[in-house]
Amino acid sequence: MSHRLVRQPRAHWILLLLGLVVLLGLLMLGGYSSGVLGGSGRDQPAGDMQADRVPEEALKAGPVIRLDGPTVRSLSMPEKTIALTFDDGPDPQWTPQILDILAKYDAKATFFVIGANVNEEPELTRRIADEGHELGSHTFTHAELAVTSAWQRQLEITLTGNAIAGATGLQTNLFRPPFSSSADALTNGDFETLQEIAQLGYVAVLSDVDTKDWKRPGTDAIVKAGTPEVVAGAVVLMHDGGGDRSQTVAALDVMLPALKAKGYRFETVSKAAGAPSAMTPAPTAQQWRGKTLRWAQVVASAVATGMTWLLGIALSLAVLRLVVQLITVRLHRKRVKRRWSYRRYEVLVPVSVIVPAYNEAANIAATVRSLVASDYPYLEVIVVDDGSSDGTADIVRRLRLPDVFVIQQANAGKPAALNTGMRAARGELFVLVDGDTVFQPDTVYNLVQGFADPRVGAIAGNTKVANRKGFLGRWQHLEYVIGFNLDRRFYDVAGCMPTIPGAIGAFRAEVMNDVAGVPGDTLAEDTDLTMAVIRAGWKVTYEEHAIAWTEAPSTLRQLWRQRYRWCYGTMQAMWKHRRAVGERNRLKIGLTYLALFQVALPLTAPAVDIFAVYGLLFLTWQQIAVFWIGLLALQGFAAAVALKLDREKLGPLVSIAFQQIVYRQLMYLVVVQSVVTALIGSRLGWHRMARTGSAAALMSHDEHDRPLARN
Repeated sequence: MSHRLVRQPRAHWILLLLGLVVLLGLLMLGGYSSGVLGGSGRDQPAGDMQADRVPEEALKAGPVIRLDGPTVRSLSMPEKTIALTFDDGPDPQWTPQILDILAKYDAKATFFVIGANVNEEPELTRRIADEGHELGSHTFTHAELAVTSAWQRQLEITLTGNAIAGATGLQTNLFRPPFSSSADALTNGDFETLQEIAQLGYVAVLSDVDTKDWKRPGTDAIVKAGTPEVVAGAVVLMHDGGGDRSQTVAALDVMLPALKAKGYRFETVSKAAGAPSAMTPAPTAQQWRGKTLRWAQVVASAVATGMTWLLGIALSLAVLRLVVQLITVRLHRKRVKRRWSYRRYEVLVPVSVIVPAYNEAANIAATVRSLVASDYPYLEVIVVDDGSSDGTADIVRRLRLPDVFVIQQANAGKPAALNTGMRAARGELFVLVDGDTVFQPDTVYNLVQGFADPRVGAIAGNTKVANRKGFLGRWQHLEYVIGFNLDRRFYDVAGCMPTIPGAIGAFRAEVMNDVAGVPGDTLAEDTDLTMAVIRAGWKVTYEEHAIAWTEAPSTLRQLWRQRYRWCYGTMQAMWKHRRAVGERNRLKIGLTYLALFQVALPLTAPAVDIFAVYGLLFLTWQQIAVFWIGLLALQGFAAAVALKLDREKLGPLVSIAFQQIVYRQLMYLVVVQSVVTALIGSRLGWHRMARTGSAAALMSHDEHDRPLARN
């Protein structure tokens, strides 16, 4: 039957692109916000470590520094006044314990928070402010600003301010750069960075005393380092996040009562310096930006987790498929040997070869000649011209070959042409052949010998790509050998062959009566027909020695149209025969295999590629290299096995790496398009591939003279 061609949807490509962009953006936000380190010490020199451009008054300044004017202004803590400061939080484990100790001893402190942590712990951030403590900015990801670009410094400060506003409704003008200590340790890069941040309205807070608690030197060492001189005031640097802070908590519980007993008071930086509170109400717009940022980060974290699982599922499916294929390859080889060794008789019954042809002038002569040249003794060839406009029927007639018949009909589609040919056929077995396919002399003989088993109703042959030149030809050659023929070996062993290819397949005449001929209500009539044969109770097998050479698409556009039709038609057939899952036949195994590896696995591919881009940005190159090399190794191994089984040269293996760049993406986009088309219920028209005569060329070259000896 013919199908009305309707305009296909295009909006979903825009939605897919936008979805992938959003997905990548969320992953990048998640990767950016999760790259939080901690501590105040530099592991190695970064940027300009000289101090020749730092003014003397800055090096001798107090811990609170204003650099928004022409001169350096600073403040120090009054005598016996300590401003405890905590960096790298809030941390869900250590910050609450520190807050409890501060409340226990009625002490106030200033917490220099990391914006990404604020978004993860908004309630804890609010608790800090609600209990009378002060908040300051410590960048969004603990980035060392002196070695980052100007736009990243601006981003770090802006995002942190928004995060604090979104969590607390407040904004702060205090800022402490990561990896900082006292003023006398300022470098050229540090000073210039603080000048830039000051123009955004921030006051820099360094320290007088660095406890170095991030090194975890022990509770006693932290207590000793955090105790100032007898009467001096100080800004004391400690940490409530960025790692194990159990020693900090223990030291604080010792320091506070000991110093209070000596007359020290513990205040926020602003109050200790006699300055107005650094915390003021944030504008409503900033609060909403902060809330939006927080939810985006929450979603990004969930997406990153989901993507990790999805990547694991995709890899697991790929490995599972390979393992299943390799296991069944051994079983299939043994089964093939048994089939040829223990056949009860040689099958030599009359065979009718049906060739549906629509505008196949480029290849039809070669196809018919190869069939007539078969060494099978009882053979007739019926060519059904389905409304061709290029003289296909006339070409066949001019050949004047014996036992070749031509039937012409108005264009009605391939299923109708096949049914017309079978109604005119006289053989007990039907071999269905595409009009661009060339057989070897022993192909028909090898193909039909499996009918010695009366349970076998249909047999799939081994299709090979004739036009293998160029990357596209080699990629399709590998796909046929790996993706199709390895799978067919599994289907053969499992007894669930879902597709006999239209290029080469054999059927008993009585089977065609049982299933009422070739169905025309799906675009994959070969899959639809094969599934119907299995559901009718017949066995379907694969004969690897029956080789047919076919012309594959020579352009990406042709390939897209062909695979789109195949994929969509397969989905139609799967849906049509879905009830087989509940029936007593093995088609349910084939349907499950198709659903997992032909639909679900390709649908995960876009996300996997997006995750790979994310990995290039946020993972080490060694991790990415191991992943891709491992993936290519698996594919290369499967390809080598498949090529060896099909007695093919290993040369095309060199193109596998390039196949990942173009071909794989095209194939998964085909699946995406097919799923969308299926969901919206569109119908597809017949897409004819422009023929170049590559299959015909086999008749004039030695390439087709690779016959396998009759077994």
